[in-house]
Amino acid sequence: MDGVVLAAGEGTRMRPLTADRPKGLVEVADRPLLSHAFDALLSVGVDRLVAVVGYRSADIVAHYGDRYRETPVWYVRQAEQLGTAHALRCALSTANPPLVVVNGDNVARANLDAVLARHRETDAAATLLVERVSRAQAKTTGVVEANADGRVRALVEKPDDPPSTLVTRGFYVFGEPIDPAVRLVTPSARGEYELPAAIDLLVHAGHRVEAVPLEGWVANVNNPADREAVAERLRSLSDSENRGENGE
Repeated sequence: MDGVVLAAGEGTRMRPLTADRPKGLVEVADRPLLSHAFDALLSVGVDRLVAVVGYRSADIVAHYGDRYRETPVWYVRQAEQLGTAHALRCALSTANPPLVVVNGDNVARANLDAVLARHRETDAAATLLVERVSRAQAKTTGVVEANADGRVRALVEKPDDPPSTLVTRGFYVFGEPIDPAVRLVTPSARGEYELPAAIDLLVHAGHRVEAVPLEGWVANVNNPADREAVAERLRSLSDSENRGENGE
């Protein structure tokens, strides 16, 4: 099973850190952000890592080479950053469904294995990790409409009156139908090919799409305050684990 990291963006919100390095090599808790994404994929048992790269891609290739923790790493270049669905379309030139996809600017300590388990149990076309947020936050992003059992009915982009307060949290499992979906999606209002729009196409084509509630946490680290908060959380976890190993 292939694991894909969407990591081609320039990281403008991380300036000045990304002035001389790609976003994936910005460190969080003394480790590159891309290493956190790779480890998330390895935790669910992927056999190969596929990094979609763009801005300063040569730096990422030079840093990781062709293996990470004994797992093969392949690189796919997204020459123009045209959105997440376009990035996944680029990856599908190399990666084969079923595949696991993570956003490259997130750090997670969450029930990722439960997303893969639900995908396999239901034979879904797509399975999403979701989190319930405030209505105010739901208005600023895309929301997921789902039945009580987790079956997704629709994805709605930045609604004025949110029909749901569930949002995607940057971790997905996809089956074969995602390939035609990312090829059929049209540009959003901001001119990008968005992954939620491709997933919504799957729903409306009659494919099964599942949502799994987040247990644990996922944090986006695009600004300094968030990076420091995540770093402190990871240090606390490491200290706690070390105390446990030492019998304290």
